[in-house]
Amino acid sequence: MAPSGSRHSAGKFMDLKLAGKVAAVTGASRGLGFAIARSLAEEGAKLAVCARDAAGLEVAAESLRNAGAEVVAVPVDVASPSGATTFVEAAAERFGALHVLVNNVGGNRRGRFEETTDEDWLDVIQLNVLSGLRACRAAVPLMREAGGGSIVFVSSVFGREKGGPGLSIYNATKSALISAAGIMALELAPEGIRVNCVAPGSIRFEGGSWDKRVKADPEGMKAFVAVNLPLGRFGRAREVGDVVAFLASERASLITGACIAVDGAQGKSLV
Repeated sequence: MAPSGSRHSAGKFMDLKLAGKVAAVTGASRGLGFAIARSLAEEGAKLAVCARDAAGLEVAAESLRNAGAEVVAVPVDVASPSGATTFVEAAAERFGALHVLVNNVGGNRRGRFEETTDEDWLDVIQLNVLSGLRACRAAVPLMREAGGGSIVFVSSVFGREKGGPGLSIYNATKSALISAAGIMALELAPEGIRVNCVAPGSIRFEGGSWDKRVKADPEGMKAFVAVNLPLGRFGRAREVGDVVAFLASERASLITGACIAVDGAQGKSLV
């Protein structure tokens, strides 16, 4: 049964058949991660969520519980060598299985390429790439035991195409997710484990980078929207969350090795 008060239980939405499935979402205390967790919860999934900020994570977890979800909150830094494995193992220990893994955590260090350091690159690679790959290595045996599963990486519109100056690290790491996910999809397909990416465009949520820019420079951001966002607005975190929930579900059973743009036609990639 779906959580009480959910969209699913109202009978007005597609049944994604996620009720009772166990989903783990990294970086879920706010923004895209929280929106993804909420969308999965509203479809009846049991949730494991993590973030570095224990206090913020517990606030998010309690909000999900108040909506009727079963949630285990694991304060951990998934960029650390053992963090991602610790998180996945905690999810399986709490719920006895794992069916869905969403690798959402990520970040950036802006700077002209020649001014970036090895430390800059290694830190962001640990966060954006290795955290998700380590989580996958821990999750795949659990999904195999469950008879299949779904892995979703949160990449970016700038993983599908060139970003702008100062984004060499971000662009490279987000592209790496799409490439790795494609190979994983081929290798894991015989076991019923699907692997996909979503590529959000410019998404505004409270406290996020676009929200801060809009508040600091509203006129400049109006001009940005007019030039870059065909729908005439920033995306919403909920819109990404709902796509991830679909990809996680059996309703997307033929979709694997794909990267789905969630960008309102902001991107200019031909694939």
